[in-house]
Amino acid sequence: MEHADDDVRREIIDTVRRFVDKEVTPVAAELEREDRFPAAIVDQMRELGLFGVTIPESYGGLGLDLLTYVGVIEELAYGWMSLTGIINTHTMAATLLMHHGTEEQKRRWLRSMASGERRGALSLSEPDAGSDTRNISCRAQRDGDEYILNGTKAWVTNGERASLVALAARTEEGISAFIVEKEPGPRFEGISVSKNVGKLGYRGVETVEMAYADHRIPVANLIGALGRGLPQILGVLEIGRINIASRACGVARAAFDAALAYAQQRITFGKPIAEHQAIQLKLADMATRLEAARLLTRNAAERKAAGMRCDVEAGMAKLFASETALELATEAMRIHGGVGYTTELPVERYYRDAPLMVIGEGTNEIQRLVIARGLLARAQQQGRDPSGQRSGVVHDGADLRR
Repeated sequence: MEHADDDVRREIIDTVRRFVDKEVTPVAAELEREDRFPAAIVDQMRELGLFGVTIPESYGGLGLDLLTYVGVIEELAYGWMSLTGIINTHTMAATLLMHHGTEEQKRRWLRSMASGERRGALSLSEPDAGSDTRNISCRAQRDGDEYILNGTKAWVTNGERASLVALAARTEEGISAFIVEKEPGPRFEGISVSKNVGKLGYRGVETVEMAYADHRIPVANLIGALGRGLPQILGVLEIGRINIASRACGVARAAFDAALAYAQQRITFGKPIAEHQAIQLKLADMATRLEAARLLTRNAAERKAAGMRCDVEAGMAKLFASETALELATEAMRIHGGVGYTTELPVERYYRDAPLMVIGEGTNEIQRLVIARGLLARAQQQGRDPSGQRSGVVHDGADLRR
């Protein structure tokens, strides 16, 4: 990803903020209630270049850095979190190509992805392989110049409307990554959408199960080396986790702003509830958690953009920001009282959308394991001399010795 200076970043994020205020906020409640895909909004997102934010200019994208991307995602989530899912899975598929695709593959697919002409999806999970990614059973069997795909994939965001699916499938060499080309729609050759999952929140964007029955793809659609698909995709999931943290910050910020505004308007016992100490304590805690979540997310994005290892930092950002979104959505509803429980205000939508971030791109229980194992691996790598004796362990300036 190329660098974006502060002025460019600010201009782009401000543009997205104005777009959200004008085009998203007025219609989000109706579209979400009807679980209707926001086709007109997505077309405008394409015109703004949002599908190619991180794709290099040489392939038709904006070539901007990850800090700009997280700012864009936060603004979209502030208006309607579902829009960020449309971008996220697409960006992860494009990132897989940018990091592991051949030059021919990049020329073949990235330009149409950058323009949004072809939308991408990432397909890793299966009905019996969620957190347990090594239990993947979808198979890709070599047959001459083709692979034959058989199996079922679950929780595929954008699966029906995507034209390119980054797929994890088992080969003789292990789990490998492929790009599956298809026409948007519920059925294409050997691919069918077997189930469209109804959801508590995160509505308006499809989440589907996809079945592959003797579907053939060219050998040229293999991404990277055979048997290396899982680490390739798990590396891409760091982008996904930073996206989840960013969208959680957007939802948390929306919930906080709603609570802050309502607390100044609602009068009880002769004064605004913002003047009651109980409400002030809630607002103080909400603002503090929101600021911490945004800083953790920015730190993870900076490390990833700099090419540094950030499994721990992305996990921390995703864990803390998603829990913050859930807590702030709940506190916002409490501050609103009974009206917060109605569909007249967006607070109940924040409350329904927030749990997705706790679960998506690896549950928060998995994030804690990722964080702990990453910290231990770093400690073992940095903190022992050849004789096995413990030495000082320094992690970004913080002494981790106990």
